[in-house]
Amino acid sequence: MASLTIRNLEEGVKSRLRVQAASRGRSMEDEARHILRAALAKASPRESGLVERIRERFAPLGDVQLPIATREPVREPVQPARASLGGKRPAPASAAAAPERRRG
Repeated sequence: MASLTIRNLEEGVKSRLRVQAASRGRSMEDEARHILRAALAKASPRESGLVERIRERFAPLGDVQLPIATREPVREPVQPARASLGGKRPAPASAAAAPERRRG
């Protein structure tokens, strides 16, 4: 068996432990063992993932079913119209709007 030493225990906590142990007919050491066993038996390990913990938390609220909207069929992409340019390419919009500058 292992031993455990608890340092810096408040006097009030020690007094309440002594009174509780006496009321149950146990030693302080035996009462502390019972308290630790009970506390650790209640604590469940957090082995589940985040999603499971969220489901557990919100389960008492009930299930929510949201309607799924119907989708339209996929449309064909727009094809650009090809105009006859007579072999010339149009100038970019920024070049056509800017006045020509002469270097000198």
